[in-house]
Amino acid sequence: MAEFTPFRVDVPDDVITDLQARLANTRWPGPSPDGGWAYGSELGAVQELCEYWRTEFDWRAAETLLNQWPQFVGEIDGERMHFIHARSPEPNALPLVITHGWPGSVAEFLDIIDPLTNPAAHGGDPADAFHVVCPSIPGYGFSGPTTQQGWGIRRVAEAIKTLMAELGYDRYGAQGGDWGAIATANLGRIDAEHLVGIHVNMIIASPPNPENPLEGVEEHEMADLGDMANFIANESGYQQIQGTKPQTLGYGLTDSPAGLAAWILEKFRTWSDCDGDVYSVHTKDRLLTNIMIYWVTNTISSSTRLYYETMKGGHFGGSEDPVTVPTGVAVFPKELYRPPLAWAKPKYDIRSWNRFEQGGHFAAMEQPTALVGDIRSFFRDLR
Repeated sequence: MAEFTPFRVDVPDDVITDLQARLANTRWPGPSPDGGWAYGSELGAVQELCEYWRTEFDWRAAETLLNQWPQFVGEIDGERMHFIHARSPEPNALPLVITHGWPGSVAEFLDIIDPLTNPAAHGGDPADAFHVVCPSIPGYGFSGPTTQQGWGIRRVAEAIKTLMAELGYDRYGAQGGDWGAIATANLGRIDAEHLVGIHVNMIIASPPNPENPLEGVEEHEMADLGDMANFIANESGYQQIQGTKPQTLGYGLTDSPAGLAAWILEKFRTWSDCDGDVYSVHTKDRLLTNIMIYWVTNTISSSTRLYYETMKGGHFGGSEDPVTVPTGVAVFPKELYRPPLAWAKPKYDIRSWNRFEQGGHFAAMEQPTALVGDIRSFFRDLR
């Protein structure tokens, strides 16, 4: 049996002091030729965020938010794993493991944990309550850097399976987006006997008939395919470097908080449903809470290795074995990857497929009410 130790976020003062000094001494590049975002993160936007980070951001307040739920750390498969374990006051609550992605963290779930664990306090039905487990993927955040090779997404799923078993949950649900969605799908493959179902807000699927990929595709889904093609052509460079030479990238992102902020800010701006104004959806405080987790734990480099290990392990695409457990999908209009329902049906036991009018890649942060509602609805008949 694994031993789990209680954990609280409590970053030493000297880490904050060092961060502020680094921000104050940033050596900035010149602006891009177009002066905007076409070449990557816009200079003025990064400078503005970093100045706020240095002079106004209150990390201690962020710690208080993170510490409102019980947290633990323990060793699973030779690596440290951190997790939030928020039990519901409802005795018949269903255990639910929620897994984040990149460049996210458990901070993505700050607005959904309480509505899921205590629906009655948020105008919901107590019968929809969950005991919520939010692991930090090994190599991410408070789990700390990984030290071993082979930590691809399938191994992450194996670790989550072990975690839920060690917590005594022999019947549970799983949810996730981004890498968390891929880990969740893999849980559906490797732990079907214990899962009542999986819910994802990003589903991976490829054409069942490669010779006719548009077979069964609805007209309204053609725009989704166009967006996916644009993402692959113009927005996937980060995958290539993180999947091939993550260590080289890691030196700059680990040493420079401004570099780290620029790398992550651009993804939140591009991947959120914000029409180019990232602060119309995310506050600076919430963005920096997530960025800060990477900084104080020194895990940006190890987090990017998940791409390398998964690509080398052959588990990055949609060619995996079918998922036989009931599957629910929430489709948000600015999600990066939105395959048609006809592509997903042969690979998953689709029980729920709901499209939403607003929201992007970070659904738990952008549309927490909609996501919580869809999770509750999907699992209602599976309890």
